[in-house]
Amino acid sequence: MPLAELTGVLERVAAARGGVLGVLPGLRVEPDDSWTPLQELTREPYTLLSGLIEQTAGRYDAPRHVGAALLWKTLGYWLTFPMAVGWALDGRAPVMRYEDTYFKQSEAGVTVAATAVTVVDSPQAIREALLQSQEPLVKAISGQARVGARTLWGSTAEAFAHPMTAVLQGDYMGLLRAVGRPVDGLLEQTADGYRRRTCCLWVTLPEAEPCSTCCVLRESCAA
Repeated sequence: MPLAELTGVLERVAAARGGVLGVLPGLRVEPDDSWTPLQELTREPYTLLSGLIEQTAGRYDAPRHVGAALLWKTLGYWLTFPMAVGWALDGRAPVMRYEDTYFKQSEAGVTVAATAVTVVDSPQAIREALLQSQEPLVKAISGQARVGARTLWGSTAEAFAHPMTAVLQGDYMGLLRAVGRPVDGLLEQTADGYRRRTCCLWVTLPEAEPCSTCCVLRESCAA
């Protein structure tokens, strides 16, 4: 997969969203002071991460653990988005290594990019990328806010499924099964798409309607 082809798809998605996209279409960045290394979120004593959790919780007038889940729903989505689109495009996925990835707050919630990108062509390599780049964040968020890791990984699983239905059609259930843990088994196929088996906790906000893919619609939520 030439990254230029993926960039073209991401540019079209950004244009359709009024320029609001949580990943740079070219994936790569030469970071200035407005960008922060992703690794800073897991640096003890987790000052930066705790601040973002509190900020998210405050934005929605939510408890801390709900703020943490919603923070990850956004950050995890944009970290996963280019892998999902790339896989749907031609069965290969761009990987931004943890140590190479940067983020900044934006209209999309956060925007991510990396100083280097590699392309992988197997579900096993995608699993390794998730464990290397997302598992440290999941562990830190779970530990800082007492929200279940399974709940957070459910958002990553949906971050594969949603682009592979809304952007480019792809066999997201087959990919999740092939990737295996920690994302396999967190979605179920339905007649009109998929449903989560964990809740992102959006529905716990005052007067919030459940997401169309929420497990509470079938009373099948699991922690």
